Amino acid sequence: MSRLHELTLPVVPSQIRELRVGDMVSLTGAVTVSIGIATHQRMAEAVRGGIPLPVDLRGGAFLHLSTYVREVGDVREPLYLNPTTSTRYSAWMPDIVRGLGPRFVGGKGGLDEASATALRACGCVYLSFLGGGSPLLSRALRAVRSSHWNEYISQFRLLTLDVQALGPATVAIDVHGGNAYDSLRARAQARMPGILEGLRGARGAG
Repeated sequence: MSRLHELTLPVVPSQIRELRVGDMVSLTGAVTVSIGIATHQRMAEAVRGGIPLPVDLRGGAFLHLSTYVREVGDVREPLYLNPTTSTRYSAWMPDIVRGLGPRFVGGKGGLDEASATALRACGCVYLSFLGGGSPLLSRALRAVRSSHWNEYISQFRLLTLDVQALGPATVAIDVHGGNAYDSLRARAQARMPGILEGLRGARGAG
């Protein structure tokens, strides 16, 4: 039976091992977000080059959540959070996970097998956020903690935000080999012969 885990960042490995596919998670503390492809490339290149990033992701969360920060004078206000498709970043996520040490990554749509392997090896889970759930997710926003690589548009910057009870998000890839996307794919493939046979029968009857 799935459970709701209300977690405060950063977390320790034992807390990650408690999570199983299907469990629900809410996060409180500092989360780092970006949806920029160039940002991910830059992060992965920094890892490979041994260049430190301006933020520390160890024990924390790096999420594929879009946000726009409104700036009025010295005041920065995050206006919304909205998940985007993580598979766009699969090419760089293994380096990010292995080199930077986050305990949570997430967005929607999952990640490829190389990324899932890195997650299992490094004690990191993938959280699936509700697509179209921006009004719910945005309620968690509290403040902008830091903003880096500001030459990019707001959604592509390396932003660290303070959040309160961000979620709920679903554990979709855990550290025990569970992968909700693999399970869905297997069930779909198992059903396909029956679906095709039904279509052939319908055409024949017509």
